[in-house]
Amino acid sequence: MRLHSLSSDSPISSSISSPVSSPNSNPKSPVSNLIDLTLLLSDELLLRVLSKLPDSQRNSNFLVCKRWLHLQGRLVRSLRVTDFDFLLSGRLFFRFPKLNHVDLVSGCWVSSRNSSILLSHGVLSMHIDPWFLPSLNVGEKAVLENELIDRGLKGLASGCPDLRKLGLVGGSELGLLNVAKECELLQELELHKCSDSMLQGTAAFKNLQILKLVGNIDGFYSSVVTDIGLTILARGCRRLVKLELSGCEGSFDGIKAIGQCCQMLEELTLCDHRMDDGWLAGLPYCENLKTLKIMSCKRIDANPGPDEYLSSCPALESLHLQNSQLRDKASVRALFMTCGAAREILIRDCWGLDDDMFSFANNCWRVKLLLLEGCSLLTTEGLESVVLQWKELQSLEVVSCKNIEDSCISPALSEVFSVLKNLKWRPDTKSLLSSSLVGTCMGKKGGRFF
Repeated sequence: MRLHSLSSDSPISSSISSPVSSPNSNPKSPVSNLIDLTLLLSDELLLRVLSKLPDSQRNSNFLVCKRWLHLQGRLVRSLRVTDFDFLLSGRLFFRFPKLNHVDLVSGCWVSSRNSSILLSHGVLSMHIDPWFLPSLNVGEKAVLENELIDRGLKGLASGCPDLRKLGLVGGSELGLLNVAKECELLQELELHKCSDSMLQGTAAFKNLQILKLVGNIDGFYSSVVTDIGLTILARGCRRLVKLELSGCEGSFDGIKAIGQCCQMLEELTLCDHRMDDGWLAGLPYCENLKTLKIMSCKRIDANPGPDEYLSSCPALESLHLQNSQLRDKASVRALFMTCGAAREILIRDCWGLDDDMFSFANNCWRVKLLLLEGCSLLTTEGLESVVLQWKELQSLEVVSCKNIEDSCISPALSEVFSVLKNLKWRPDTKSLLSSSLVGTCMGKKGGRFF
């Protein structure tokens, strides 16, 4: 046997290194000869690699192959469902088996994809057919039937037992009971078109901490939540930390029940409420309430009752007022009395807040932060009369309040500005104070200026 050297002068070497190709031959592309090295990785290891990618790169991974499509679905934890059939068919659980947050609010409607009419109201958005428009409450006819929604919730509960957050429209207490039975870790719930009977299902959620109830939306749908429902809610969900009531009815009894039973409640939000007179007197029963938000309310409390029935919330730290009517003196005075212990007051785009209304804020003598935005009736004199009484004030922000003028700032108010840790002064576009204070020490103590 004779061995041949594979040197450069060898004929065999030359024939290998310099293959002769015919003009009609089609050499294979180098890409076609590549081997998918990811096949050597287990699913668990490849999942760890894909999870390290940023969202901008991770979302397109499902286009690579079927395996990556399945693995990418296992990484998805939050999903907004716009087609309820996707839930009913079971494809939701097969495609995304590890979900812990499902938003069904946009999918609980009879939506026509071919319609060019888009109806939006807050977080709700859907395409509707023209024959829905003449009806007064268009949402009443556009929402899916309760039996259909309950069937979808039953499948969701069995397919996503690790669910922690859920949002939906309609349904009944039966559907909620199925979710509560299978999803014991659920902590956050958002219910639209909610009613007293539906709240019987919320009592089964033992670990529920955050709850949003939307009862009535003018011109869209009408549903009633009263003291009966609030009492059922309070007795069943004793671990609530945050509660938002939007378009809900009720009175002193409902707020009192929530305060007595939900002793861990720290944040209460009232949006476009329909509360009966005297409900403010129930707030002091919320002994651990730290934040009170009143948003888009046409009135606060038309008849809060005598002063002896009003007391301050002992643990309250922050009061938020936004897009609300503050025209009634009795209700505004009662509100500031109830929130006398507040350390932060934030008022944005509220109508009727003039000097007389704002003077009731003197009841809040522990304020450290004040934010005023869009309060067009308040003047510099009205602001000064209150701010000078707050000895603990550290932060002041005034934005888009056209009647607060630089020329009316007194020496006493200027002295208050000089010791603030944070000062943002932009009452209007003509204000010159922000530019004139640049380079001084005013408004820079302990923080950034503007």
